[in-house]
Amino acid sequence: MIAPTIPDLVARAAHHPFLREHLVMGQGAHRDIALAQFDDFELASAYEPIFDISVHALAQSLSSGAEEVDRFGDELGFQAVTYQLGSAPFEVFDPFDRIGNDQELVALDRMSRALHAINFFGAQRHGLLFLRVHERLLKSVKYDHGLHFSTVLKSFGLTPSRVVIELPAAAVAHKTFLGYLAKSYQHYGFKVAGNLSNAGQILSVSETARLDFIKMDAVVALRDATVKPLVGYASRLRVPLIFNRVMDETQFVALQQYDVRFVQGPLFNAHYHDRAA
Repeated sequence: MIAPTIPDLVARAAHHPFLREHLVMGQGAHRDIALAQFDDFELASAYEPIFDISVHALAQSLSSGAEEVDRFGDELGFQAVTYQLGSAPFEVFDPFDRIGNDQELVALDRMSRALHAINFFGAQRHGLLFLRVHERLLKSVKYDHGLHFSTVLKSFGLTPSRVVIELPAAAVAHKTFLGYLAKSYQHYGFKVAGNLSNAGQILSVSETARLDFIKMDAVVALRDATVKPLVGYASRLRVPLIFNRVMDETQFVALQQYDVRFVQGPLFNAHYHDRAA
């Protein structure tokens, strides 16, 4: 079966009345990607790589550094980032902060996820697609979390199994709610990741709230000297632990000392996209 291209997927999105109003192919320099038009914004997709550095840890010395990522790192997947066209891809921009109405936020969230899926799968990227879900969306949608997006993906001819729904720390803090969300998204075929705001939140992850991935801010973990216990506890849970927001070479080297396997963050973005360009 031939994989659909970005234009193919934009054409399929036109069968959805809401998506048809907002998703278009870009023009000029952006003619190869899909864009989303929402209010006065023109939104595009960027992808932050998540690297598996375990091969490097066995074969290379600690001094190899982040510039060697393209040689030793296998991409587990990519986290989608929404950015405003005309700005830098990883420049801080959160369109959700500008929306007060919950129904508009639900619409923007669904549109953004469809946009990122089209640009990711239509470009035949490999690995997993990590998609953040806004905390307010989780409160606005009362039940069957994942049903709508699963239906959209299947109508595109895509499978939810390569999509990781990334839950905010506020959801992870409540074990019962976390368990419900994880089971609901997994029921509809998605994988689920949970963000920790602090090391103690990992105690919310259990058999009743089984996650496929855990994500922790590397800056916070290194500052609080919790990298080692987090790695150990995640290993006992048998849930992969991703340290994100790795800012510089010093942090990267420090993480390697604790047998960290998965990393992402600003340190790798420019290097990765320069290589991919």
